[in-house]
Amino acid sequence: MARSGTRRKSRELALQMLFQTDMGRQTPEEVRETFWRHREPVEPETQGFADDLFSAAAARASEIDSLIQARAQHWRLERMPAVDRNILRVGVAELLAYPETPRPVVINEALEITRKYSVPESVQFINGVLDAIARDLGTPSGAHKE
Repeated sequence: MARSGTRRKSRELALQMLFQTDMGRQTPEEVRETFWRHREPVEPETQGFADDLFSAAAARASEIDSLIQARAQHWRLERMPAVDRNILRVGVAELLAYPETPRPVVINEALEITRKYSVPESVQFINGVLDAIARDLGTPSGAHKE
C-alpha cells in the first residue's frame, strides 16, 4: 500500500479510537487496551501512525477542543455530530503534532474521511474550521509534501 493510503487508513483508525473514547465514555487508556484486540491486524506503520495521532489528540484534548470551538462559529462542540467533532480532532491533532505535513494535505485527508464517514453537508463545515485553524497556527518552516 502506498504511503498516502497507509496514512489515510491510520487517520481513519485514529478517528475510530477517538469516537470510541467520545461515545463510549472510555478513557484513552481503556481504548488503547481494547481497540487493537478486536480488529483485523494492520501494518505496523499504519498502527503506529494511528496510535501517534490518537495519543496526540488525547494528550492535547483541551487545547484541540479550544481551537475547534474558537473557529466553529455558532456550533458548540457537544452539539456537533460526533463523527464531525472527532474528524476535526484528528485533523487538529495532526496539524499540531506533525507540522512537517503540509496543511493542505491534512485538510484534504480530513475532507476525504468526512466524505466517507459523515454527511455531504459536513464537508464544507470541516473544511472551513480546519482551514481557519491552520491559518491561526501559521506556516511551519520546512514543510514538505507527504
